[in-house]
Amino acid sequence: MKEFHNLILEETPKTPHIELNPLTGDFSFIGKSIPENAAKLYEPVLEWATKYIQNPCPTTNVRLNLEYFNTSSSLWLAKILKVLVRINEPDYVLIIHLYLPLDEFDEMREFEDIKDVFFPIADIFQYAIPSIGIKLYGTNDQEEVVRDKMVFI
Repeated sequence: MKEFHNLILEETPKTPHIELNPLTGDFSFIGKSIPENAAKLYEPVLEWATKYIQNPCPTTNVRLNLEYFNTSSSLWLAKILKVLVRINEPDYVLIIHLYLPLDEFDEMREFEDIKDVFFPIADIFQYAIPSIGIKLYGTNDQEEVVRDKMVFI
């Protein structure tokens, strides 16, 4: 069997920096995601995630620090999350780290507000095997984290 390595895709003006690490369970998406061909960008990530869940870490962290993403990117990110919620270990944890501008972060005061953000993909979480946590980060204009909160679903 081939050794399972990190997957790193460098940032371009239209695509995010993507870094997936099987040893730490960290999935990072940083930058803008407005690719002309989202399938070409995200298909290898989806395949990598499918392989990862066969031998996942006890805690998997998905960091979505995307300043902007288009509809096709959001569909691919939902597909990736749909794979990750199938980690077949009920004692494992999947944490989604979502970075937001501070004004948007401050608007999310109640659990219902957080649920509304994830409404398009809420059905994915409904049948999750691992525990799901969402950690929200409020960032200032310099993209520094100034506030955070954790929610478990």
